[in-house]
Amino acid sequence: MTETSILDVQNLNVRFDTPKGEFHAVKDVSFTMGREKLAIVGESGSGKTQTGRAILGLTQGRITADRMTFHNSNLLGLSPKAWREIRGRRIAMVMQDPKYSLNPVMTIGDQLIEAGQRHVGTVSPRQRGLEMLEAVKIRDPLRVFRAWPHELSGGMGQRAMIAMMLMAEPELLIADEPTSALDVTVRLQVLAILDDLVKTRNMGLIFISHDLNLVRTFADRVLIMYGGRVVEELPARDLYSATHPYTRGLLACAPEVDNPKKRLAILARDPAWADAPPARQPAGGRP
Repeated sequence: MTETSILDVQNLNVRFDTPKGEFHAVKDVSFTMGREKLAIVGESGSGKTQTGRAILGLTQGRITADRMTFHNSNLLGLSPKAWREIRGRRIAMVMQDPKYSLNPVMTIGDQLIEAGQRHVGTVSPRQRGLEMLEAVKIRDPLRVFRAWPHELSGGMGQRAMIAMMLMAEPELLIADEPTSALDVTVRLQVLAILDDLVKTRNMGLIFISHDLNLVRTFADRVLIMYGGRVVEELPARDLYSATHPYTRGLLACAPEVDNPKKRLAILARDPAWADAPPARQPAGGRP
């Protein structure tokens, strides 16, 4: 782990016991990141979300790793008390869909206060909540503070969720497909907010997504996952120069507005990809 790194993950594995035997969801995933935007991309079931949840100890699977450290804190085998000092306070996670992640019987303000009451220090949780709603570009924070989740649009709900995760000013934010349920215009607005937060608050961001075209213009670095394993790692700006056949296949399957195709390619998968070491290019992210 270098001086500029905040998270070091080496050979992370996540396993689940099922009626049909053990399921190996995450296989020997390794990466180190600093205060940058790191994207994790792959199909559904590739292990992206389980990797993010394992970092916060939120998965129901068995976690093993050679090393998983956040600064000088070993994230393996932490006690519940030790986790409470890290979750929310130092590492936070934005879930995929506000419809299922926000509590429908609590106002947005009550949920902000609940999220921040342990972590905001001398500032009142109410004041802090209003400040965080302003930070995610909500024009009328008091109205949203008083609103119920069902009164908010998808984009507004997603902003409220991001505001909740910012209550304690974490150093690392894990965003699990935060734009998947949003239309194109709102998606760009949420991405601009996340980008601004990384720059102004000097945070690290793990951005989990299906969308290769989106992460190419948004992220600093990209990890491509298949079958629970990282098959390729490269700077986001070099994504179209990827060499792994899985990455090339995903790119070929994506429609292009400026270059429409009569028929999209079909991804041909090779099970051996899940057992091969990752292809890596020099990291292009900022420290």
